[in-house]
Amino acid sequence: VSRKPYRGVFLTETGRKVAEESRIRHQTVEAFLRSLGVSAETARIDAEGIEHHVSAETLDAFRRAMTHRQA
Repeated sequence: VSRKPYRGVFLTETGRKVAEESRIRHQTVEAFLRSLGVSAETARIDAEGIEHHVSAETLDAFRRAMTHRQA
């Protein structure tokens, strides 16, 4: 985070990357939960907690499972 007087707070390049990774993690978890039949509202709420604790390996497994379900 960088701060400019009277201009507010801004994310650094590193901060933007972290935020983007977090957004992608959230979307992956939410989509996986939806693919299991979880309601949109519950999936959104649950993804908020899960996204912070799920490993890269598990996220990859979620993506593979969703790909296989679509085929």
